[in-house]
This record gives sequence, structure tokens and C-alpha cells, in this order.
Amino acid sequence: MCGLRRALLLLTLPVAGCGGAAESPPAAAPVGDGTGRAIVAPANSADAAADAPRRVIRPPQPRGRWATARVTARAALRAAPGGRALGRIGPRTQFGGPRVVSVLGRRGGWLRVVVPERPNARPAWIAVAAAREGATDVSLHIDRSDRMLVVRDRNRVVQRVAIGVGAPGHPTPTGRFAVTDKLEMGGPGTTYGCCAIALSAHQPHLPADWPGLDRIAVHGTQSPATIGTAASLGCMHAGERDLRRLMRTVPVGAPVFIRA
Repeated sequence: MCGLRRALLLLTLPVAGCGGAAESPPAAAPVGDGTGRAIVAPANSADAAADAPRRVIRPPQPRGRWATARVTARAALRAAPGGRALGRIGPRTQFGGPRVVSVLGRRGGWLRVVVPERPNARPAWIAVAAAREGATDVSLHIDRSDRMLVVRDRNRVVQRVAIGVGAPGHPTPTGRFAVTDKLEMGGPGTTYGCCAIALSAHQPHLPADWPGLDRIAVHGTQSPATIGTAASLGCMHAGERDLRRLMRTVPVGAPVFIRA
């Protein structure tokens, strides 16, 4: 994501892996430690005590095809239920939005979740006590070869979107990810169009001189000809009308499946 602007604070943030080779990132200070990585503070012993689950009475399971959880308190990310601390997350995302995570599974008082603070394909565990469980029927399915994004409500296709994808030297990563934020951008005609849907995915194949972050997103473009091609640094480009509809129909926390 390159230069995403959050509507609430109107803060411009450079995010990596989004622009095409001909695009230049805006001159704005990056979020994080300046290296393109999100900052994840180490957990301390107090965190370990705070997130240790007590006796958990499981509420009725929310209805929906895909489990999610709204993080309601600071929580340690664990390598296993009650295991080694990997970092911490809070109720707000890196871009200031509410943190809703995609849930892969549950074991006792612990949830296995997809978060952008972890590398691709490396989920973490958080305590159930730090979250409110939910669910959604909506999922995103992206085919890199067909350059197509499909939104499904359970098994029903509700939207098909032609997209541009990463160039051969900077391919869009594959695997299971999640929607983390929905962001308002500069508007039609600007580098990233009206809006961006940020994903938990990271781009491991960035140019050495890239000044932004390494997060992947679906966003607009000032070069509509790139839609349907493989020309970006990893992010996916779509048209303004399609993006506006995606912003309305895709919830934060929805799972995203990207295949080659």
C-alpha cells in the first residue's frame, strides 16, 4: 500500500507493494520504524498474566461461514495457546481503524488469527478474553492468472472485478489473508484512486530503494490501462466504480484467498 489515507484522521501513509514501476510514492512520512515494517512491541510478563485465559464459558457461536473476532483489548500474540509471546496488538489497526481479525480456529480459550503483524502464512494465537467473536459470509477470491477478484456471499457470487496484479519480478503473494482496513484515498485521477482495501499480506519482493511499507492492498490507479495486466509492485488495481462497491460490500475481517 503506497500512500493510503485514512478518512478519520486524514493521515497520508506510504505503503509498499502497490504502485506500478512508473508510479512514485508521495513524499509523506512512513508509518512504523522507517524500514517498511510495522512496529510490533515485545510482550512483557505483565502481558502474559493479563492475557492468560480464565475459565471460559463459550457464548453461542455467531452465525456465518467465516469466523472473525473484534479485538477489544491489548493482547499478546502467541506462537501457541499460552506459548511464547511474539508481539502485541490492540483494538485499533496500524491505520487507526477497528481491528477485526480473521479466525482460523479455536482451542479452549484461544483463537488462531490472521494479523498483519505476522509474516505471510504465519498466524498467531490470542486470548478469547481480549476479543468479541463474530462471523461473516463474505469472502474474497483472487486469481492472479485470470486477473480477477470475485466476492462471494457463501457460495453465491455477488461481484466480479477485473484487476491489475504484481509484475513478474514483484508478484502478488498467494495464500490466505484477511481484510484489515477500508481507507479513503485522494480520489479519482490520483495515484491510488478513491479508496483502498488493505490486506494482511506483505510483499517480500520489493525494490531495494522502495521507501514505503510492504503491505498489500486493492486500490485504484491513475493509469486505468494497468487493470488486467501484471504491472504493479504487488498490489491489485481496480476501477473506481468497482472499488466503491467493494467498500460497501466487503467487511473488515473477511478472508481473502489469493491463488496463482
